[in-house]
Amino acid sequence: MSDSVTQPSVADLTLEEKASLTSGADFWTTTAIDRAGVPSIMMTDGPHGLRKQADGNDHVGLANSVPATCFPPAVGLSATFDPELAVRVGEALGVESAIENVAVILGPGINIKRSPLCGRNFEYMSEDPIVSGVMGGALVRGIQTRGVGASLKHFAANNQETDRLRVSSDVDPRPLREIYLRGFQIAIEGAQPWTVMCSYNRINGVYASEDPWLLTSVLRDEWGFEGLVVSDWGAVNDRVAGVIAGLDLEMPSSGGATDAQLVAAVRDGSLDEAALDIVTRRVLDLVQKAGRRPAIDGHLDIDAHHALAREVAGRAIVLLKNDDRVLPLAAEQKVAVIGAFAETPRFQGAGSSLINPTRLDSARDGFAEYAAEGAVTYAAGFALDGSGDADVLRAEAVAAASASEVAVVFLGLPASAESEGFDREHIDLPADQLALLDAVLVANPRTVVVLSNGGVVALPFADRVPAIIEGWLLGQAGGSATADVLYGAVNPSGRLAETIPVRLEHNPSYGNFPGEHGHVRYGEGLFVGYRWYDERGLDVTFPFGHGLSYTTFAYGDAHASVRSDGDMAVRIAVTNTGERAGRELVQVYTALPGSAVQRAPRELKAFQSVALEAGETREVELIVRRDDLAYWDVRVDRWVVEGGEYEVHVGASSRDIRSVASAEVAGDELVLPASLNSSITELLAHPVLGERMRALVAAAFGPGAESEGALQVLGSFPIGRLAAFPNVPATRDEIERMIAQA
Repeated sequence: MSDSVTQPSVADLTLEEKASLTSGADFWTTTAIDRAGVPSIMMTDGPHGLRKQADGNDHVGLANSVPATCFPPAVGLSATFDPELAVRVGEALGVESAIENVAVILGPGINIKRSPLCGRNFEYMSEDPIVSGVMGGALVRGIQTRGVGASLKHFAANNQETDRLRVSSDVDPRPLREIYLRGFQIAIEGAQPWTVMCSYNRINGVYASEDPWLLTSVLRDEWGFEGLVVSDWGAVNDRVAGVIAGLDLEMPSSGGATDAQLVAAVRDGSLDEAALDIVTRRVLDLVQKAGRRPAIDGHLDIDAHHALAREVAGRAIVLLKNDDRVLPLAAEQKVAVIGAFAETPRFQGAGSSLINPTRLDSARDGFAEYAAEGAVTYAAGFALDGSGDADVLRAEAVAAASASEVAVVFLGLPASAESEGFDREHIDLPADQLALLDAVLVANPRTVVVLSNGGVVALPFADRVPAIIEGWLLGQAGGSATADVLYGAVNPSGRLAETIPVRLEHNPSYGNFPGEHGHVRYGEGLFVGYRWYDERGLDVTFPFGHGLSYTTFAYGDAHASVRSDGDMAVRIAVTNTGERAGRELVQVYTALPGSAVQRAPRELKAFQSVALEAGETREVELIVRRDDLAYWDVRVDRWVVEGGEYEVHVGASSRDIRSVASAEVAGDELVLPASLNSSITELLAHPVLGERMRALVAAAFGPGAESEGALQVLGSFPIGRLAAFPNVPATRDEIERMIAQA
């Protein structure tokens, strides 16, 4: 690409040309208009690596793709809780895209992990919208620094694979705004992705691809999105309705069929040509942005990008448990490495994000970098494809464990268990793997479990195993990164971006997932993830935000204050009290006791990964944005910050709070629309009507009617019905006129 590309005028294009520009030319490219000097541009899959097909433009999957760096998928990247690291990954993705002349890479995905059963959770960031928005926005910024567009997806409320092309996500307004849209809002307002990809599903009965409220009122009018809305591949239900709603580009090509529908709709008057002009202009704007990218010289630096993938994977690993300091391993220790995943890593999920990696590290090879000669023995323990004699494989593993000081057992989900296109049926590890672990524990209680999984799994052995590492899906360098952590070359600093429940039945979506007859009811409302477990007081295996280190950290007293811009500054001293350098993730949660609206016991509002040398103390300042304190008020259909004294909980997880401070936050002015149906309590608080209402209430119910006890009984009484009571010095019509004048 070069900056010599000029932008044609929409007025220079024929009706047919405009229609054709707003759908793909084939599976991955946009339509060119040679006569007008409009080139075609390419989009490809790639939330965590470039998936550009090498054998032409076929269907989603499944042709060979060019070699590219497979970075840790979102499930791993989010566990770093480090936006700066996400920016660096984005920059690398942008470079690889630019080398392959790809204009837009389709990612990141930031849908909320409503249920651990969602088959695509490995591509999503978190159960929390702040984490999703901050980490997703950072990835977008990194990609776009290289002159390549990102495509934030899947917009919106796309939280399952079951019936994903048709199902209606039925969500109440508050959770829709506060949980499912908030992450998108943060990323869009903060990073302005070139494109947003609308999802397949319906939202409260309306397809995302033809929802003017979603694609125009919210996305553009409220959030100020300036880019292009592209459909998920095959998500368009009604092309004409989509254009009217604000859908700019249909992908892939319909072979001209839906282009003809647009032309016919303009000619019969059912589609205003001005609406088509708007979406055409956005396509032209995207093509021009792509044309401004400087040419990339040279080839992909495979080694540098592999090294970055290894760094990110090491940072993504979460040390869940480490009793008796079983870890880190020493080079001379005799170690039994057990489990087929150690030799054949599961490093990514299946589906449209399947990357052809430039190289692939195994953990077994990684052990060889650190262990003394002859210190490590390997036993498969089980077969990934189900072949082989299970008893023989298990016996070999037990023998290896018995002859070693430590056993490291690699367990995980097979590729067939989680993928785009279908949801999981349970969160259990395979029975043969659990049986293997039981046998190894009998032979050697000093056993470390290393997990490979894209979605959380139940850990029934958590109280019997001294050390557990959550290894997620770690990309092409995950094997070596796992060895880095096991031997202490990398001090683990990953944290859980989703709760690990004791049982699936404890999950808030249980009983409301995946729905039936084309509808899924988000019956848990606001209480998603840790919000639910904390509200219900449920035990969890490991809480949101949890993760250990090979060093220890102490927290000072937290201090919170509201700045002149309305944001809250939270300061706390953190000390590395151990003997080696490490990272601590400082997390800030807020609560508002006595709130007038339903809230979780605490909600994450800010986080910061802090690197500290042994013995070092640093004062950390975290900023809680005023916008992130707001709730969605359904009475006025807007964000409202409730005033009051907020508790500020600072800690190392949602259930490991080290210090609590408080700050007085001024509330937003909120005047509710008054009507005859307004309650007595609401009108007594009205800035204009309050005095008159006090007189009416006193006349109707006596001078004590405003007491707290009386209002418990009378406060919800609609004012329009007050006129029927004796002694009220106003008729219903007079009350109505008074309200209208106010």
